[in-house]
Amino acid sequence: MASMPPSPPIPDTSTLVIISMSGGVDSSVAAAKLLEQGYSVEGLYMSNWEEDEDGYCTSAADYQDALKVCRLLGIPLHKASFAAEYRQRVFQHFLDEYAAGRTPNPDVLCNREIKFGACFEHALRLGADYVATGHYARVAYDVEGPRLLKSLDLAKDQSYFLHAVPATALARTLFPVGHLHKDEVRRSAHSLALAVHDKKDSTGICFIGERPFADFLAGYLPGQPGDIESVEGKRLGTHRGLMFYTLGQRQGLLIGGQRGGGSDPWYVAAKDLKRNVLVVTQGRDHPALQSRALKAINLSWIQGRPPATRFRTQAKTRYRQLDQDAQVEMTGDDTCTVTFDVPQRAVTPGQYVVLYSGETCLGGGVIDSTQPAQVLAHSA
Repeated sequence: MASMPPSPPIPDTSTLVIISMSGGVDSSVAAAKLLEQGYSVEGLYMSNWEEDEDGYCTSAADYQDALKVCRLLGIPLHKASFAAEYRQRVFQHFLDEYAAGRTPNPDVLCNREIKFGACFEHALRLGADYVATGHYARVAYDVEGPRLLKSLDLAKDQSYFLHAVPATALARTLFPVGHLHKDEVRRSAHSLALAVHDKKDSTGICFIGERPFADFLAGYLPGQPGDIESVEGKRLGTHRGLMFYTLGQRQGLLIGGQRGGGSDPWYVAAKDLKRNVLVVTQGRDHPALQSRALKAINLSWIQGRPPATRFRTQAKTRYRQLDQDAQVEMTGDDTCTVTFDVPQRAVTPGQYVVLYSGETCLGGGVIDSTQPAQVLAHSA
């Protein structure tokens, strides 16, 4: 990858920005903003998943939406497939993690490996000086290089998913809507007569779409049914396979109406992989769902290194979670312990803990294990 520029680009028609066009409103408005600022702009639509036959994949329709927007804006649209890279670098990891009983977040890997990896390099080969996306985030510069900042619209901020993008990529990246709120973006799209101004935001995992998640996963990994037990060790029912459940989950347990159990709903508290047992408890805020600390691995730092061997931070263990005060202690070159001031609910191995200093994203890592606030009776 090319070396980092020392500062943001000055808008000029001699500066080519290639923007990733998804067919959605955010990237469409981002492209229009770049044109308004005076850049030379081209679009790039990437396909990461082969078309399926059950109607859940929206890639073809999204490409047509992106094409209509680019034609209206008067810019060319390139198209490229990174399906092979996606299966190798993202989807295989997704399956491996579920097979190991963890709950991965493929969006983080997709950003690092595909959007700001394979696709980013493709844009540079097409001649891009800079690459842009419709992400809600910002980049600022100081003496150490680019910093990743939260979006001004905190309800839409996507820095959580971008924390593993290397600084060399961020230095050549523009986020044209990172300083806008979502309603401003939609109003801009409407004023520009973009047909996608009221298009529904995409949600969930891109390659699954709106299809039932359990059915999709079962097509790749065979389920291994086992017992469902309470934290006290009482058998309550049978699960379909540990991979179909995540910590804190309430829906789909099918164990309501237990004799003497009361009317409170049941939640997944733990997965006992050795015994293939799903451990559950009643009450959303039961102590068995709380963790006071976690171990993180496979760390990524925006500046290439942690701020110190021990430092205070704000942390998120899931997207859209409010910042949580915590202490970080480095325990190795690629591991750390994050201890929270207040125990956190449903901290899930396989997901990411992302660290902040105010509005600046420092980096993050994969949650490897947790230190529960309460030891479960069956494991004591």
